[in-house]
Amino acid sequence: MGNEKKGSDGFDEEELIRSEFESIISGLNLDQSSPTTYLDDLDRIDQEGFIQPNPARQSPRGFIQSARTAIVRWFHRNNRDDDGATL
Repeated sequence: MGNEKKGSDGFDEEELIRSEFESIISGLNLDQSSPTTYLDDLDRIDQEGFIQPNPARQSPRGFIQSARTAIVRWFHRNNRDDDGATL
């Protein structure tokens, strides 16, 4: 006949598994939508008014000094795999 797994009292294990599974999934909400989208979030950020930072201008001497410091840091990066840039 079939591979029915009925116990001594006529109980079917597969039927129990199916019924447990159906009871679990019957309570699930498969609607994954949200009230807003990613584009709505971007529009909201624009409405909040992001102000771009405006750093002070550097003198030519300050620019050369900061470039020199960056080059020295890059050459002495202690065998790191990154490019030496830090935020």
